[in-house]
Amino acid sequence: MSPESSAQLPRKPRRDAVRNRDRILKVARQIFTESGPDASLDEIAKRAGVGAGTLYRHFPTRYALLEDVYRAGVEELAAAEQRFGASMSPTEALRAWLLLFVDYMAAKQIIAPALNADCENSPKVFESSGTLITGAINSLVKRAVANGDIRPDMEPLDLLRALVGISNVIATPDWPKSAKQMVDILILGSRPVKS
Repeated sequence: MSPESSAQLPRKPRRDAVRNRDRILKVARQIFTESGPDASLDEIAKRAGVGAGTLYRHFPTRYALLEDVYRAGVEELAAAEQRFGASMSPTEALRAWLLLFVDYMAAKQIIAPALNADCENSPKVFESSGTLITGAINSLVKRAVANGDIRPDMEPLDLLRALVGISNVIATPDWPKSAKQMVDILILGSRPVKS
């Protein structure tokens, strides 16, 4: 490869830069969920253990940070389906993923309205999330059905709709606790009926 062509390839980020970015996203998700989308970016940098310059180098605007926090939550759900499916029984994997989905919803309820405020960019942010989430829940339920743990007539999206319903009906800050309790009820109610 000539020096000219190698100069055109994007440089792979350093490991410490990747770690810093991941830590910022994790802390930002937690702080945005606690304090809302207008939370202090300086506080996020401080709690992530990085300087403000490092935060702004990775995320030049608040919107960019919100967008990547949202996107990282969706990617985490997609990756968790594979990870849980490989290391847990089908029912345990489904349960663990649904609990993670509740955490994702808690962050999304705070972040999505701020992302929707940017009418030009918001459709792009949400484009792939539905496909990734639907694919993950379908795969998890399919494994549990094949294992005989869940009824074959169970509609995977009904599990998500029930959890989303709780988040919309219970207007208190502790709705995630109720939703997490509902996960076990949903799985129990989805078991095959014994004749």
